[in-house]
Amino acid sequence: MNLVRQVRRVLHAPSQTATRLNGLGGARGTGVGVNSGGRSPGGAAATATAAACPPPHSLLSLRVGCALRLRHYSSGGAAASETPFRPLDLFHRRHTGSGSEQANREMLQTVGVDSIEQLMDQAVPRSIRTQRQLSIGPKRAESEVLAELRTIAQQNELRTNFIGCGYYGTLMPAVIQRNVLENPAWYTQYTPYQAEVAQGRLESLLNFQTMVSDLTALPIANSSLLDEGTAAAEAMAMCHVAARGKRPKFFVSDKAHPQTIEVVRTRAGPMGIEVVVGDAHAVHFGSGEYSGALVQYPATDGSIESYAEWVERAHAHDTKVVVATDLLALTMLKPPGEWHADIALGYAQRLGVPMGYGGPAAAFFACTENLKRLVPGRIIGVSRDANGRPALRMALQTREQHIRRDKATSNVCTAQALLANISAMYGLYHGPDGLRAIAERIQRMARVFAAAVPEPAQVPEKLLLFDTVRVDYPAAADAEAVLQRCDAAKINIRRLSDTSLSVSFDETHTAEQLLALLNAFRRPQDPPLSLPELARLEQQMPPDGYASLPEMTRAATFARQSTYMTHPVFHEYRTEHKLVRYIHLLAAKDLSLVHSMIPLGSCTMKLNATSEMQPVTWPEFSLPHPFTPPEQMKGYARLFADLERVLADITGFEAASLQPNSGAQGEYAGLLTFLAYHRSRGEAHRNVCLVPTSAHGTNAASAKMAGLHIVPIGTDDKGNIDVAELRAKAEQHATQLAAAMITYPSTHGVFEEGIKDICEVVHRHGGLVYIDGANLNAQMGLTSPGEIGGDACHLNLHKTLTIPHGGGGPGVGAIAVTRALAPFLPSHPVQPVASAQPATAIGPISAAPYGSASILPIVWMFVHMMGSDGLREASQQAILNANYMATRLSSVYTVLYRGANGRCAHEFIMDLRPFKASAGVTETDVAKRLQDYGFHSPTMSWPVPGTLMLEPTESESKDELDRFCDSLLMIREEIRAIEDGRWDVHNNPLKHAPHTAEVLLAESWDRPYPRELGAYPARWLHTRGKFWPRVSRVDDVYGDRHLVCSCPPVEEMENAMTGRTAIGDNGAKEALGGA
Repeated sequence: MNLVRQVRRVLHAPSQTATRLNGLGGARGTGVGVNSGGRSPGGAAATATAAACPPPHSLLSLRVGCALRLRHYSSGGAAASETPFRPLDLFHRRHTGSGSEQANREMLQTVGVDSIEQLMDQAVPRSIRTQRQLSIGPKRAESEVLAELRTIAQQNELRTNFIGCGYYGTLMPAVIQRNVLENPAWYTQYTPYQAEVAQGRLESLLNFQTMVSDLTALPIANSSLLDEGTAAAEAMAMCHVAARGKRPKFFVSDKAHPQTIEVVRTRAGPMGIEVVVGDAHAVHFGSGEYSGALVQYPATDGSIESYAEWVERAHAHDTKVVVATDLLALTMLKPPGEWHADIALGYAQRLGVPMGYGGPAAAFFACTENLKRLVPGRIIGVSRDANGRPALRMALQTREQHIRRDKATSNVCTAQALLANISAMYGLYHGPDGLRAIAERIQRMARVFAAAVPEPAQVPEKLLLFDTVRVDYPAAADAEAVLQRCDAAKINIRRLSDTSLSVSFDETHTAEQLLALLNAFRRPQDPPLSLPELARLEQQMPPDGYASLPEMTRAATFARQSTYMTHPVFHEYRTEHKLVRYIHLLAAKDLSLVHSMIPLGSCTMKLNATSEMQPVTWPEFSLPHPFTPPEQMKGYARLFADLERVLADITGFEAASLQPNSGAQGEYAGLLTFLAYHRSRGEAHRNVCLVPTSAHGTNAASAKMAGLHIVPIGTDDKGNIDVAELRAKAEQHATQLAAAMITYPSTHGVFEEGIKDICEVVHRHGGLVYIDGANLNAQMGLTSPGEIGGDACHLNLHKTLTIPHGGGGPGVGAIAVTRALAPFLPSHPVQPVASAQPATAIGPISAAPYGSASILPIVWMFVHMMGSDGLREASQQAILNANYMATRLSSVYTVLYRGANGRCAHEFIMDLRPFKASAGVTETDVAKRLQDYGFHSPTMSWPVPGTLMLEPTESESKDELDRFCDSLLMIREEIRAIEDGRWDVHNNPLKHAPHTAEVLLAESWDRPYPRELGAYPARWLHTRGKFWPRVSRVDDVYGDRHLVCSCPPVEEMENAMTGRTAIGDNGAKEALGGA
């Protein structure tokens, strides 16, 4: 039995002790009881059906014995750390910023406790404290864990891939890999809500939107979605809303990628939408039942069809047209916007982002003007700052769907910003002519292959194709023989059916690989083809593109005639010198973790260690196609099995899925497992979800997407969930109660004492408890979602477990569940998921079987370097840092909520509302003024309007915490100067913040405070260096009223935004992406 199977056997097999305890009911040692009238899945009312599907909150999730603890899953493990001359580069002490004994003693003294244990006793209720040790293993050295991971990676066999199906090899330019992907100034940025310190990545994302808009010929494009499958599902939801929910059907062509079809089906079910899959030209729109229809262009088998008349027919019956397409193909093919499609979407992966066994990469999404307010995700727009200069921001922020809670049409929050930036840079580096050249080379390879495939193969189309060639055989035995010869030659191709195969070409393929592929398609009796013969065949091919097709009507139908990517930004950066300078020019405009701490509450902006990031670009992890046969990916299988085991251990659950590629997707997946569980028990009618009003907006949005009826639960005056209200509403909806969504510690930064009672109430009335994992950083090794009574949770691996935020993605929202919910974890239609049970699984949440697989090594590195004790100490340090800051700041600011013993968890809320009355100062003013001190603002106006929520994480040092506290204390004195009348309410440093170099260097200065106070309010800015915001405060209202979401002409922007030419050509070009 191999190692992966051994781990899975231990992971999934119920122990004897767990089985014996199962009759007690309740969540992993929480003592959730059974009463005579209860409907808890573990209660006396459980049916015979339920007996076959044990309760998800049962003690079966308790792994007993020492099986997993003793199997520290590594080559070396604990023994390696106990040998003489062990490595000295232990990681945990590099990760924890204030981990020195002296710094901690000083902080503990300020907080007023004698030890970290005393603080934990005060902050974390004893009733939920764990009595077990995590089973990950000891703290380990960076070099040791890297070496082990290298041995795991080497178990992945790299073959030549011609699989296609939406994923393609690509060549990431080294200048982009080194200066963007591997540059912490890019990957440690946060989502650009604070636009003044995010102009660089906003500009790059605007470039991405412009490229997408140009290539699709549609006017509105967003700044990325998660993958092509989820983008298609978002398009379906958008069509449904546009039809006001009155059209129950959505059509999908049977020539769409199979993973796209199934992700759409998964999303459609809870929304009550019927997905009809079939021949696009046979569908009848006359019934008026279809809100939208999706086609793949080019199709999954490589065929290319004209849809112009089909679109007219759909539009005649008010049916929206969605096109899943390929940006590289659109350099040659007539774009969807020119044949009047409403929405175009797809995957930008082949524009410079390796396949990564499925992700991450940026999906793109474009649409017509009339649909702009329904677009999921984020749109970057052009506005102006307080001085009238062009400035970028996230446009229409109030229409971000997850903010709209139960009125949302999407739960998208995290997307793929870092990967969109990479694809944008790829577009800049190659330019429109370079992209076209790559496309033509790919097409030429496909045409040569199509012409050279020997009999008995039949190629339906040899010229009207782009990158994919379908090959049909008269008998299954012929196709099987080709597959065997390809396997022998270490080549992977795609099987469409018993008698049909397909091959797809990309920019990485060489003449030698094409020759090897052709010879694998030749029978043993056929003479092998040689390179000179291949060259002669290539010379006989017609000109590239579609203009030379035999019938002129076909050429006019398919060949792109329009120009694209004409903005100067796509023509300036063709040399490495220019591009590297542009990349660093943009990075210099953005505040990231390379500059200072980013204390965003609920976002956990901790260290993203270099040693964790290194494996992401290893070929064994970055190059595999997601549909590579599993036997070739033993390294990934081992990594996944171990991570699932670790995540289950940390959360106190039994099983995990790595497929969801964002936290919101994890929420959605978890809720779908709940609904599947209820259906398995004959209780499909359960459709009510209790959601606290303090919950993150994605909670309500995810519940709505899952088809649940949302019942809000208020909070008491201490910020806790109102247990009496929850109890009353759980009883009121007892027959329909499906779930409750709880964030723990609460979004108010407190370990609520009544969490077990809350879970017991929900269970007693037949519901399940979903724990939002956003605040898991306060729980590791101290408590867990399973132990407090939850049934499932998601883990924001881009928060707690150190995947970087990347300026708004990538992320991973892995979910962990009890044993009873494990049968319902997500599956996949193309590639088996080892942890899924296809007969009962909910279907795919993401397009790839393991979501964003190539960034999972980051998590693996982190947990194994930290070890069991290191993770617990990280949570302890995070709680100490937060309480230290809260103590220092509470002398002049009100900390809104605290636990029973006066302590916060790992974050806290600072109330600024009194200052609006006393000085006219808002939370926005304080947030912008912090930029002058060199800091990013904490989370603003959430979960309580008029407040800031601070989360320092464990990675920040005491001196950095002190600098931030000192900044806020000095800002309080600035507010006092306004209160005392020394500064005007409307003319003071807070109202004018942030202060740019341009403002400070202006000849005139009419403000009642010195210039130096504006830009250098703290002494350390002289010694540590000053981060300069590149624009003054951005005018949000102007940007929404004048929506511009692609790079506008420089002259137009200069005139429209300022009405003058003072910016100058060079200044305007720089502001808008020019040279």
